[in-house]
Amino acid sequence: MTGLISIFDLARGDIEEILRSATVLKGERRRGSRRRGDLKGRILALIFEKPSTRTRVSFEVAMLELGGDVISLNWSELQLGRGERIKETAEVLSTYLDAVMIRAYAHSTIEEFARHASIPVINGLSDLEHPCQTLADLMTIKEYKKKLRGIKVAWVGDGNNVCNSLIGGCALMGMDISIACPGGYEPAEQVIRRAEAMGARIHISEDVKEAVTDADVIYTDVWVSMGEEGDRARREEALRDYQVNESVVDMAKEDVIVMHCMPVHVGEELTEGVLNSEEAVILEQAENRLHAQKALLLELLK
Repeated sequence: MTGLISIFDLARGDIEEILRSATVLKGERRRGSRRRGDLKGRILALIFEKPSTRTRVSFEVAMLELGGDVISLNWSELQLGRGERIKETAEVLSTYLDAVMIRAYAHSTIEEFARHASIPVINGLSDLEHPCQTLADLMTIKEYKKKLRGIKVAWVGDGNNVCNSLIGGCALMGMDISIACPGGYEPAEQVIRRAEAMGARIHISEDVKEAVTDADVIYTDVWVSMGEEGDRARREEALRDYQVNESVVDMAKEDVIVMHCMPVHVGEELTEGVLNSEEAVILEQAENRLHAQKALLLELLK
């Protein structure tokens, strides 16, 4: 493995190994053993074109607890913000660093950086994918359902970047995914084609009940993602019938779990009641970002 730009960069065996390692690391940390020296002397840079809470903090803590060093930078702090080309930036940073994680508006920005870098590049979120989130999601589902193959995931709402990567993760791990979204809010066609070519079972409709019936997992995300604030009114109108509330949860299996990558906009895509319910595993899911990314960093840098 030389980097992680798309969830499709991974094979099933890669994911299985990352989840196995993440589970071990989580157990160690829960028992009070936070510090390891595996990545001593290694330096990771985090470059953010978009705001971040969980991605920034989880990667910083992951690298520090593995014994490495981390540098966090805003896009505007670099010469990239003044017109320097990605090519030269990637080439130079490759001589200073051991790896770089980038959160960017355009997926093509991360792809271009990776083409010119000689070190591992990690996608920390783009407009097309969020593969690190999917690793944590798969870890969470396996913890609660004890398996991945054959699990039915229901996605409710905007078929966004998180949904795109989740489709890929489901395809790789033999899971079914059913998506309920309004017309015009479907996942990326290129992602659907690639997943279906792998044999994935994907169902897309505008019917929430159809999607969540017999679901093991219900997953939702914000209606207005970063960069879409100017389109808020139209998006809220289109997605208002795609709220995950108590009645939606009742349509799924009795032991369903509810997931959300956060930040949660309570009262929009998710109700307060569901957020605080026994079905919600959202905080555990967020914690698993740390463990899954530790395992990823070890895979890339050890």
